[in-house]
Amino acid sequence: MTSTMSKLPRITLLRTLVKNKETVSFKLVRCLTSSNFPSQQKTFLTPKISSSYSKILARSMFIQTQDTPNPQSLKFLPGCPVLEGGGTYDIPSLTAAKGSPLAKLLFRIEGVKGVFFGKDFITVTKYDDDGVEWKIMKPEIFATIMDFFNSGLPIINADIETLGDTEIYDDDDDTVAMIKELLDTRIRPTVQEDGGDIVYMGFDDGIVKLKMQGSCTSCPSSIVTLKNGVQNMLQFYIPEVVSVEQIFDKADDIQSSELKKLEVRLKDEDE
Repeated sequence: MTSTMSKLPRITLLRTLVKNKETVSFKLVRCLTSSNFPSQQKTFLTPKISSSYSKILARSMFIQTQDTPNPQSLKFLPGCPVLEGGGTYDIPSLTAAKGSPLAKLLFRIEGVKGVFFGKDFITVTKYDDDGVEWKIMKPEIFATIMDFFNSGLPIINADIETLGDTEIYDDDDDTVAMIKELLDTRIRPTVQEDGGDIVYMGFDDGIVKLKMQGSCTSCPSSIVTLKNGVQNMLQFYIPEVVSVEQIFDKADDIQSSELKKLEVRLKDEDE
């Protein structure tokens, strides 16, 4: 099917927060021989290389952080490819981390709730708890990411499939094909910039069913993004679209309940 999307005007999705960026530089210092540590090889994170070590191997890595619309999610950009084959990979819980050695290590950090991998970024989501603060978690996350990248190990196992472009099947009608193409070309790239992704789940009776991933999963503004951003854009191009509905996993039931309450409150405010 020939694409007509390139001829259509671009509509910018709703942005609820201005992103702030922070660049962090660490040196990974491995003590190969030392008078203080004659028989052990230890790893330290330090801003300066001590002169007390006779032989030192040091490698630098610059990690940039970026805020997302979800205050519980933070985007980490290591300055090198994360998923070299492209696509995204969502690890919403520890039980789903078996396919990623890096995700397993990140879940060991107290407060980490979810991990999401993009082509060149890592989104970490923390629990919404007053006792879990980014200022405490970030140094551990920086150290874990830096040490892992220097290890040369794969981010995900070879048998893991990442989420790429939404496949258009031969039996998809024109409306479904148009929805999928619009999601991939106009909507998903913008959502991925915010540290998340949107997965097409179906189209029934005018309702587009979508699943949110990464920073979008528990984002307080996800309902606003779906209704004021995604739904409005789909309806602008595709008259057959009546509304957009967010699909949840069973583990997301509590979040779904809270988001429904938020949606009702937003409707009351509009009225």
